[in-house]
Amino acid sequence: MIYRFRVILDNDTEDDVFRDLEIRNTDTLEDLHNVITQSFGFDGAEMASFYMSDDQWNQGEEFSLFDLSDGLDDVRLMNETTLDSILDENQTKLIYVYDFFSMWTFFVELAEIVDEIEGVDYPNLMFVHGQIPEQAPEKSFEAEDEFDEFNDFGDDELDFDDYDQMGFDENWN
Repeated sequence: MIYRFRVILDNDTEDDVFRDLEIRNTDTLEDLHNVITQSFGFDGAEMASFYMSDDQWNQGEEFSLFDLSDGLDDVRLMNETTLDSILDENQTKLIYVYDFFSMWTFFVELAEIVDEIEGVDYPNLMFVHGQIPEQAPEKSFEAEDEFDEFNDFGDDELDFDDYDQMGFDENWN
């Protein structure tokens, strides 16, 4: 079977940037990573991860390109995860992040599952729309309301330059 994906750049500009591509359902997330980087003109040399996503594009379980945990965490790797083991008609969405310094972020959606066509080489870039900008779109990360209490010290705001009022013993060691 062939999975057809639409890969959309998370872009705050007016221009949509996306690629439609086909890949075998038995290929790995690493294969999908390679096709995405090539179709958007990246060299593929940067760190990247896929994340499971729900219908509201909330980030879930991570699938990493490399295991950097030194055995401390249980890490799922792209090269060990086939597409059909995590995606189907009910679970269709992934978030893909390329280059953790620039944070190129893409929404990856399984649009269709079709039969393989004889004579077509897979993976297959089907359609290109828009040009990727020179720099990754800036992300704005806003704190949740529950964290606002940490930003508001109220009337008893601390003056960190006035050590005398903090009650430290200068000769504690």
